[in-house]
Amino acid sequence: MKLKEDQKGSGVVEKSNMVYHEDDRAQRLLDVFPLTEGQVNISYINSTQHIVAWHKHEKQTDYWVCLKGSLKVGWATEEGDCEFKYLSDKNPQVLEIPPGVYHGYKALEKGSILAYYVTRKYDPTDEHRAEIGQFGENWEKENK
Repeated sequence: MKLKEDQKGSGVVEKSNMVYHEDDRAQRLLDVFPLTEGQVNISYINSTQHIVAWHKHEKQTDYWVCLKGSLKVGWATEEGDCEFKYLSDKNPQVLEIPPGVYHGYKALEKGSILAYYVTRKYDPTDEHRAEIGQFGENWEKENK
């Protein structure tokens, strides 16, 4: 894919092949930086009512960080093992999701922002989906 470029007099070059996508769950900027391998994506999550799950990749590794707000992130295996972790801007950390692991999230605050790096360019043939509830999971937030 050829990047759209605009050379400025100062030597600064604007490059964009970014894709914008919006639905009732989130606004997304996909392929933010012109990387030759992998891509950086950002999701601005509008709703705390949606569960964005489950999918896995056979080849791709995901790296997720919550830049604003908080998320309940889940992951599961074919064997049915399901685990959860909370990601938030108050306790920044990166979650590495290897190939073969189903994963998804639910925003706990409107306006939460998830940034994620994936090790391969988006390939729909590498993505496999499963139904919510397939792993007997509970997406509600625990009282603490």
